[in-house]
Amino acid sequence: MHTLYKGYIRKKVIFLVVIGVLLFVLGVVATSTGTIRIPFNEVVSSILRFDRMGSGRIVWDVRMPRVVAAILVGAGLSLSGTVMQSILRNPLASPYTLGLSSAAAFGASFAIVFFGAGTTTTSTIIIDDFFTVAMSAFMFSLISTMAILFLTVLTKISAESMVLAGIAIGSIFSAGLTLMQYLADSIQLASIVSWTFGDLGRANWHILSIIALVLFPLTAICSFYRWDFNAMDTGEDSARGLGVRTGVVRIIGMAVASVLSAVIVSFFGTIAFIGLLGPHIARRLLGGDHRFLLVASPLIGASILLAADTVARTILSPMILPVGILTSLFGGPLFIYLLVVGRNR
Repeated sequence: MHTLYKGYIRKKVIFLVVIGVLLFVLGVVATSTGTIRIPFNEVVSSILRFDRMGSGRIVWDVRMPRVVAAILVGAGLSLSGTVMQSILRNPLASPYTLGLSSAAAFGASFAIVFFGAGTTTTSTIIIDDFFTVAMSAFMFSLISTMAILFLTVLTKISAESMVLAGIAIGSIFSAGLTLMQYLADSIQLASIVSWTFGDLGRANWHILSIIALVLFPLTAICSFYRWDFNAMDTGEDSARGLGVRTGVVRIIGMAVASVLSAVIVSFFGTIAFIGLLGPHIARRLLGGDHRFLLVASPLIGASILLAADTVARTILSPMILPVGILTSLFGGPLFIYLLVVGRNR
C-alpha cells in the first residue's frame, strides 16, 4: 500500500513538472514571437544577462511584461476559480460567473464617466488616469463580494444559493454598466469599451509587482486550507464530521478568491473562461486532491492564457487583438466540450 501511494504521488509530481516545463517553453516562444522575431538564444541571453540594449530592450520592456502578465493573470484567475468551485461545490463558479467581472466593469465605467478618467483621443483611445479607473474597478468588485458574503452571513444561505446571489448581483452591475454606456459621450464610450476588452498590453513592471504581492500570499493561504477543501468536496455534513468549520472556510476562501480576482480584473479588464477552464482541465488530469490541484490549476491557467495572448499578438500582426476576445471565442466551445466529455464518462 505504501508503495502504491508513493507511485501515486510520483505521478502527480512528474505531471506538475511537465506542466511547469511546458509553461517555461511557452514563455520563451512568446517572448521571441512578434512583429520583430527574436531568436531563442538572444531571448535567453538577454534575460540571463539583464541586457536592455538592442533586442534586449524589446525583450525586457515590451514582451516580458506581457508574458509575465499572462502567467500571473492566468494563474490568479484559475486559482480563484478552483477555490470558488471547491467551497461552493459548483463546477460553474468562477470570478466571471459570480459577477465580479461585471462589478469591475461597472466601476471602471463609473470612473471614466464621472471622474473624467478617460477623455483623451488620438489614433487610439487613451485612459488618462489609469490607476483611478483600476481603483474604482477594484472597489466595486469588493462591494460585490461583500454583498455576497453579507447575504451568506445574514441569511445563512447554502453554497448553491451563494452562486445564485452572485449571478443576481452581477446582473445588477451589468445593468449599471449599460447605464454608464448610455450616459457617456463618444470618447468616454470608446474608453469604456476599450477597458472591458481584457487586454494584457496594459502590463508594466509596477502593475505586475502589485499583482505578484497579492498573488503569492493568497496562494499560501489557499494552500494552508488544502485539506479543508478536500474535506468539503465530500459534502457539507462529512466535512463537519471531520472537524472542518465549513462556514468559516467558505467565507475565507470566498474572500481570498474574490480579492485576487478583483485585483487582476481591475488592471486588465474582463478575461472570460480562464477561471473555468483551468480548474476543469486540472481536475480532469489530476483529480480532486487539492494538494496538487492548487498547483496544477494555476499552471494550466497560465499556460492557456499565455498561448491565447501569443495568438492574439500574432494572428493579425501588426494588429494586436485583446486576449479577452480570444478567450471568449474559443473558451466557450472548449468548455462545452469538456462538459460533454465529462458527462459521457
